[in-house]
Amino acid sequence: MKLTQRAYDSENDAWHIRTFLREVFLLNKRHETSWPVYRFDYWYWFVNPVLFQVPWEKAIRLWETPDGKIAACITAENPGEATFNIHPQYANPELLTELFAAAKSHFTKEQSDGKWSVLTWISKYDVQRQLIAGQLGFIKGEFPEHQRYRSLEYPIQDVPTPEGYTFRSLGDASEIPARSWLSWKAFHSDAPDTDYGGYDWYRCVQSAPLYRRDLDLVAVAKDGELASFCTIWFDDFTRTASFEPVGTHPNHQKKGVGKALMTEGLRRMKKLGATLATVGSYSTGAGALYASIGFTNFDLSEPWKRSWDKKL
Repeated sequence: MKLTQRAYDSENDAWHIRTFLREVFLLNKRHETSWPVYRFDYWYWFVNPVLFQVPWEKAIRLWETPDGKIAACITAENPGEATFNIHPQYANPELLTELFAAAKSHFTKEQSDGKWSVLTWISKYDVQRQLIAGQLGFIKGEFPEHQRYRSLEYPIQDVPTPEGYTFRSLGDASEIPARSWLSWKAFHSDAPDTDYGGYDWYRCVQSAPLYRRDLDLVAVAKDGELASFCTIWFDDFTRTASFEPVGTHPNHQKKGVGKALMTEGLRRMKKLGATLATVGSYSTGAGALYASIGFTNFDLSEPWKRSWDKKL
C-alpha cells in the first residue's frame, strides 16, 4: 500500500494523532514502542509551545493511507529528536527507511560544535529498527529510558504516610504558583532562584485534554508548604495510569514522602478502574524508588544518534 507523507496541517491532526496513538498502544499490548497519548498531550499542550516553540509543521510529520488513516507519525519531543510512532500493520523496512530519511531531512539540529545531528529512541528489543539505524550510520548512545510498569491487579504495598504530612489533590488556580515553585525546586535544586521563570507554564499543562486536577496529587507539610507531587494521567480508553512528573522538594527528601504519595496514587487509580500503571526513569535513584512500590518490570528505550558536518 502506498502511503502519503505530509507535514502537520491543523489542530485536527492533533486529535487524529491522539486516536492513532491509543490504537497503537493497545495493539502493542501497552508497551511504549510508540508514545502513549498522555505523552503526546504533555508535549503538545505544554513542552513545545512553552519551551521550544517549534512550528507544528516542523515538529510533526505524518504518513497516511489512501483513505486518510494515520499509518505513522514522527513527533519531536525536543529539537533534534525524532520519535517514530508506527502502526504495527505498516512497520516494514521500507517505511522505517522512509522515516529515517524524513528524520534526517526535517528534524536535525545544529550542535554547539557546528555539526548537525538527529536522535531517535529505539526499543532494545526492536532488532529490525536497530539494524536499519546502524546501516544508516546511527550510533547507539548511553542513558536509556526505563519504561517501568506494574499491574494494578496485584496488591499495592501499604506505605504509611510520614508523620506531619497529608495527601490531597491540587487546589484551585490560587495554588498554581506554589505547585510551579515546587516543581522548580524539585528539578533545579542547584540552580539560583533568580532563574525561576514563573508559573504560567502550569496553566498550559492543565489545558491538556487528559489532565485531571483531582489526579494531580500533592503532599502538604504541617506548615502548609507543598512538599512533594505526582501528576497522574489516566487514560480510561486504555485503562492506563501514567505518573509524570514525580518530584519532592529538597527540604523534604529522604523521608519517604514521595514513595507514600505514589502509593496513594496507585490506590486511587485502582479504584478508578486502571489496570496498568507506568512511570519512566533514567537515574538509578529514581529507578530504585519506583521498583520499591512494584514497578519492577520495564522496557528499555535507547537513544540512537547520527551527526553530520553540515546541514543536509
